[in-house]
Amino acid sequence: MLKVRTGTLAVAFVMLAALPATPPAAAQADVTVYEGARLIVGDGSEPIQDAAFVVRGTRFEAVGRAGDVAVPAGAARVDLSGHTVIPALVDTHVHLSREREALVEDLRRKAYYGVSVAMSLGWDAPGAPFEVRAETIPGAARFRTAGRGITRPEPGRPPLPYWITSAEEGRAAVRELATLEVDLVKIWVDDRGGRYEKMTPEMYAAIIDEAHRQGLRVTAHVFTLEDAKGLLRAGVDAFAHGVRDRDVDDELVELWRQRPHVVLVPNLPNRGVADDLGWLRETIPPDELEALQAQYTDRPDARESFGIQARNLARLNAEGVRIAFGTDGNAGWTPHVELADMVASGMTPHEALVAATRNSAALLELDDAGTVEAGKSADFVVLEANPLDDITNTRRIHAVYLRGAPVDRAALSARWTGGGSP
Repeated sequence: MLKVRTGTLAVAFVMLAALPATPPAAAQADVTVYEGARLIVGDGSEPIQDAAFVVRGTRFEAVGRAGDVAVPAGAARVDLSGHTVIPALVDTHVHLSREREALVEDLRRKAYYGVSVAMSLGWDAPGAPFEVRAETIPGAARFRTAGRGITRPEPGRPPLPYWITSAEEGRAAVRELATLEVDLVKIWVDDRGGRYEKMTPEMYAAIIDEAHRQGLRVTAHVFTLEDAKGLLRAGVDAFAHGVRDRDVDDELVELWRQRPHVVLVPNLPNRGVADDLGWLRETIPPDELEALQAQYTDRPDARESFGIQARNLARLNAEGVRIAFGTDGNAGWTPHVELADMVASGMTPHEALVAATRNSAALLELDDAGTVEAGKSADFVVLEANPLDDITNTRRIHAVYLRGAPVDRAALSARWTGGGSP
């Protein structure tokens, strides 16, 4: 039993009364200031050289030049001199796993490569995807979902979306999606190379109208120029792909000019050029990486398809169309390939980064993501080199922070490549 003499206890009370309620260092235990990096804010403004930003808990508290930002007493300090910081990326078009464990693993892979939010477009039934959407999982990207997308029947393909045969069936699907409060409604307007009947203008107009009645927005998988025009006339809110059959024309540009809120997510195809994927060795076992590397060779046929979409992206970007960002799959690393493809199409590295951060967050109506600004979620990527000099420098990741906490990339790498477990 602990024995305390009366006199000693009295002295202890006097000493405690004289102490401040909370020591200054303890009061700032959840505050860190990051100093010295080049900071690309994500809003298109000039990078801040020798920047400083304060993270309190999960949020940015102050952002500016070192010396201009007040450093709270007792804050931890991290020197990022020689590095570049960008906002974490927002991927608005993915198709991730639908079982909980696999989905969480997909979101960890996204986080490893600097993605803070991933939006699944059209393959999610009620259940695990919606449960994960409602959670914030440490070390993983946040999740958003369109639930089940809507298309015409496509026998032989996974029956995950709604297969509709009338405008009223399309409206009924939207009403069901509204009860789930999906983040977007996804539709497919594509005959898949002539294999299926394509959704008619009457059908997609009804879907768009019903979605707007329900307070939802619609993004469209599209292939042809004429369908893109029809969807613009019907009031679509975004495109999950660019026009892929031919170069866009003046009529499309004019339709888009009349609807400046409509967002384009280009989702570019494989460029058909050889590329060294050695930068993936930290997350992909050697045998798998060798097989993947074999796909990244010179392919003239792929270059032709890429050329059409690249020219279309370049023109629409030059015309002022709002460009966002998506990768159409579930590989964690593909955002860095998409960024390079966007730049190869004619966008500047800075434009591509804005598309992948601020613009994508806006498309998903996330007011706490996409830029390094006071009040927003502290989601950022520390790079070894400046991506404005070479967009492939986004692959040279030094660290990733989500909601103020570092992602344990070393542990994830060891687990995925067989080098050990966390």
